[in-house]
Amino acid sequence: MLRIFKNNFSLKALSLALALAGWAYFRFANSPVIAGRSEQLSIPITTTHLALGYIARFTDKQAVVTIASPRRGTAALRPDDVKAVLDLNGLTAGVYNVPIRLVAPSVAIQSLSPASVTLAIERMSQKSFPLAIYYSGNRNRAVVASDAKILPAQAIVRGASDDLSRVAAIRADVPLPNSPQLFDAMVRPLAVDALGTEVVGVQVAPNLVRVRVNFGAATQR
Repeated sequence: MLRIFKNNFSLKALSLALALAGWAYFRFANSPVIAGRSEQLSIPITTTHLALGYIARFTDKQAVVTIASPRRGTAALRPDDVKAVLDLNGLTAGVYNVPIRLVAPSVAIQSLSPASVTLAIERMSQKSFPLAIYYSGNRNRAVVASDAKILPAQAIVRGASDDLSRVAAIRADVPLPNSPQLFDAMVRPLAVDALGTEVVGVQVAPNLVRVRVNFGAATQR
């Protein structure tokens, strides 16, 4: 009887060890955290619930998220599946430090950088400007411009007050041709400062204007 008991005890101990090993394998083998496997995603930072008539300005445009790799047999996570959102609900003009809220499927987030973003919320303003034609390229004495028309004649510029104060003119660039021809096309108007440099961060409406210029042969003297 003692020998049978000893043999049965060994079998029971072996069975218990195998059961524990099997449970540990299925519990942890596919766990990317235990295995040390992870991946990084660079995703754009967006805003939500910004009050009408305001603009949010911040320098951090991308967030780097480290996530645990998906288990075997599951679809790989794409950058579009994860959203980095700044919730600006209830915020008006001022400077704020807003935490980034991740919108993602059921994944293990290991790290997020940056965790928050410092931003400035400013009230948007608008101003009307006359549209002007700017002839770009090398000056060609063989052609002259005549009957220049631009429709509409005015444009509305919207943006933060400090950006709007830098706008000196709204222009539509027309390339100078090498020979007489009719230019008739839709052109994107540009908001420029006093030096002719484009002012970024402002919106020009309409975003396309029609420009018609007749380039004729220059009169020889």
